Amino acid sequence: MKLSARNILDGRVLAINKGQTTAHVRIEVAPDVVLTASITNEAVDDLGLREGESASAVIKASDVMIGKAN
Repeated sequence: MKLSARNILDGRVLAINKGQTTAHVRIEVAPDVVLTASITNEAVDDLGLREGESASAVIKASDVMIGKAN
């Protein structure tokens, strides 16, 4: 599959925490570097995501926000 997104980070699924409709999927993309994505439970099931298996985080965003406490 080809994607227009250029930020594709391969990793390993650390955890999947399902809520009523949305799941938080934690993917380790480098040692001690973990990304968390919020996706639908249906997407988790359709992708067949399982803890410990390989997956990729695909990041496509028009804005990146950074904040700092004063």
